Amino acid sequence: MIEVLYFAWVRERVGLPRERVETQAATVADLIDELRARDEDHAYAFADTASLRVALDQELADFSAPLAGVREVAFFPPMTGG
Repeated sequence: MIEVLYFAWVRERVGLPRERVETQAATVADLIDELRARDEDHAYAFADTASLRVALDQELADFSAPLAGVREVAFFPPMTGG
């Protein structure tokens, strides 16, 4: 089981701030494919991965990153600063 957290517009589109997900995904990209297949809301939230960032156990990661040993995955839009 992995704890999946959603922030900002990702949370709004999914309709949940977090959920526990049982997954066989090997990478973040595989997890995204599984989440897209869950329902329309998830498919909408993950339609454009170019607009998403991910953190694994609170460390920024790429979509190709492995999920082995990961307990928490967080999805959020790109951050801006000023």
